[in-house]
Amino acid sequence: MRTQAATDYLPVRQQELLELADRFAVVNGIQATAVPGLFLIREPDVSQPLATVYEPSLCLVLQGAKTVILEKKQYRYGASSFLIVSVHLPTKGQIVEASPNQPYLCVKIRFQAEDIWQLLQDSGSWDSAAAPAASRGITIGRLEFELADAVLRYVRLLEQQQDIPVLAPVIHREILYRLLQDPQGRLLRDFAAGGGPARRIAQVIAHIRDNYDKTLPVAYLAGLANMSASALHGHFKEITGMSPLQYQKQIRLQEARRLLLSEQCDAAGAAYRVGYESPSQFSREYARLFGLPPASDRKRQQHAVQDGSAIFFTPDNVVH
Repeated sequence: MRTQAATDYLPVRQQELLELADRFAVVNGIQATAVPGLFLIREPDVSQPLATVYEPSLCLVLQGAKTVILEKKQYRYGASSFLIVSVHLPTKGQIVEASPNQPYLCVKIRFQAEDIWQLLQDSGSWDSAAAPAASRGITIGRLEFELADAVLRYVRLLEQQQDIPVLAPVIHREILYRLLQDPQGRLLRDFAAGGGPARRIAQVIAHIRDNYDKTLPVAYLAGLANMSASALHGHFKEITGMSPLQYQKQIRLQEARRLLLSEQCDAAGAAYRVGYESPSQFSREYARLFGLPPASDRKRQQHAVQDGSAIFFTPDNVVH
């Protein structure tokens, strides 16, 4: 049972986390750090919905608020709450509370399904007979002292970088353990272990991400999941909010945008590299997702670079 002392000290942990994030998040946008899997996010203004891909991660808001839109459902989280994403999910994210004096500040900690799987095995808390129904691959929880304390010690490593090689793996593992103890931890458990629908759909998602530029018939993906085509479609939509074909399309378009903006690839070249055969179809679908056709989107980004509001696409921040 949680003690009153833990409840009383939670705001102290949150305040120190806020101060550390404010000090180390030296640029706007998402910033990789010296601590493996730890990212800091700073945004000084509210934003329009931005199409992006969320990777398996914990996102803990310290100041401000954000809304994640997955198909027609919205997930709003702010200070004292956190977001868990269990599989790579194409979404739209929108900063809804931020200002230059009180910017949106968030700590993101990336993890892999294998990390959860190993922890479940080591702790003896994996039930091989369990096969829970598939559920949406994203959820929001309320921050409690134990998780806040572990995250704080992880972020403190930015001040003690000589300790990172030894302590970072230990604290990262503790953070995942605390998440598994949380009421929302079942989501991580379902996607990381066992033979239920959630785990099998997670494997299909990984296959699509590794082969997004190829033709992937539904029957083929259903075979990978050992499901019928109708079962695959139903479980996949429950988890991601979209069909396998829609998911693949969004992954293709996100990669095409990265190529356009970070590698200076032209639209036709980007379309071909991500698997499109028709440049005109690519341009239409690109504009539908990002609001502008490829060439105009690139110009918008170039102007943003000049005024300092650009979103820079790198291997570390192409996903949020």
